[in-house]
Amino acid sequence: MPDRIDAWTHIFPKAYFAKLQTVANAAGPLKRWLELKPLYDLDHRFRLMDSFAGYRQLLTPSMPAIEDLTDGQAAVDLMRLMNDGLAELVSRHPDRFQAFAAALSLHDIEAALAEIARAETIGAVGFQLCTHMRGVPLDDPRFQPVFAEIARRHLAIWLHPIRGPLPDYPNETKSRYEIWWCFGWPYDSSVAMARLVFSGLFDRHPDLKIITHHMGAMIPYFEGRIIQGWGLEMGSRTPPADAGLLPGPLQRRPEDYFKMFFADTALSGAVGAMRCGLDYFGADKVVFASDFPFDAEGGSYLVRETIKALDALQLPGAVRHKIDAGNISALIRRG
Repeated sequence: MPDRIDAWTHIFPKAYFAKLQTVANAAGPLKRWLELKPLYDLDHRFRLMDSFAGYRQLLTPSMPAIEDLTDGQAAVDLMRLMNDGLAELVSRHPDRFQAFAAALSLHDIEAALAEIARAETIGAVGFQLCTHMRGVPLDDPRFQPVFAEIARRHLAIWLHPIRGPLPDYPNETKSRYEIWWCFGWPYDSSVAMARLVFSGLFDRHPDLKIITHHMGAMIPYFEGRIIQGWGLEMGSRTPPADAGLLPGPLQRRPEDYFKMFFADTALSGAVGAMRCGLDYFGADKVVFASDFPFDAEGGSYLVRETIKALDALQLPGAVRHKIDAGNISALIRRG
């Protein structure tokens, strides 16, 4: 087993990146992607990886979400192109890439279900889902077959936030100061987690493995509010006329479900947040991840600072091994 498996690193396979440059909706972010060479240049990526001993990566698709780029057959074709590229990368470079989580487009549920089956045959260990599909929440009933099929196959889900510059106040048209990214993405993840919990997802699929980006976002820090507001006082703030907005019966306490998620260490090196998340989820539910290569150094900063933050916690060797490689290795094994 490698010393460290980075469980959430983004990449553009070569053919997919070439196609992406012809898609009109991709024109906005294209400049940054072209400047971030490790996203598509393997030689550059490998040089950065070599600065960390015993380091391998699990590949996930890079943003933007396919659903935001196009729809119909074009979205299906992009999904397949991405997944074929990820499978090829893992096959060609097993010493670099441990595995891959495939892309799914949720526009066409039947096509998504077919791709789940196809992607598994080419080596996918799970799927990256965004926290909503063009504003449609993941607890929408139309998506239930997707979760059911992933659970049936004992595959995992990488839950990625996706939020554009939505306004922070009703009288504005766009978020200022990139607040939508710094605070908006953790909020987006937390909302998606809550919606999945209260939709009864874990009652239907108690063994479903969902990895949440950025250490479960806001959830660990707001444990007390979850227990008080959703465990002891659920409904006390909702008038009878809005009773339909409350959840139906669940088999467990709300706070128990949130601890069923997995979390990653992609916290940009924040030691206190790392400690908080590890205390909340426990040593068996946290996996090493950096969000490579989305930093000004093309990934080196995030990997280095994540390692430094874990070092600062002075964890027992057995716990550190679980986080660095053991937990993700066990999670992507079938069964």
